[in-house]
Amino acid sequence: MVKMKRVYESPSRDDGYRVLVDRLWPRGLTREKAHIDEWLRNIAPSNTLRQWYQHDPNKWTEFQKRYARELKTPAAAECLTRLKQLARQKTILTLVFGSKEEKLNNAAALMRFLKAR
Repeated sequence: MVKMKRVYESPSRDDGYRVLVDRLWPRGLTREKAHIDEWLRNIAPSNTLRQWYQHDPNKWTEFQKRYARELKTPAAAECLTRLKQLARQKTILTLVFGSKEEKLNNAAALMRFLKAR
């Protein structure tokens, strides 16, 4: 099972293996407090795309298309392969993100991308 959770929420046993899918480390958190098992920063949207999007709901559809194109780059493809391995190995895999926007964020777009494949 693959799910997602905001990094600022308290970690729980139900999270399983926690993978941070943001390019930047979450502000104000130490590695111990974040309880991150792995950080795949190259799977996150580029800074250019992230800054363009700025969590504007009107840009959500276009953001997903642009992000899907970025996920085909070699660095991101390597991270996707790693995520697929983890999904097969772990009972629960949680994509962890830092955004205040809980529904229209890169982790949600990534989950949709993974489910479509």
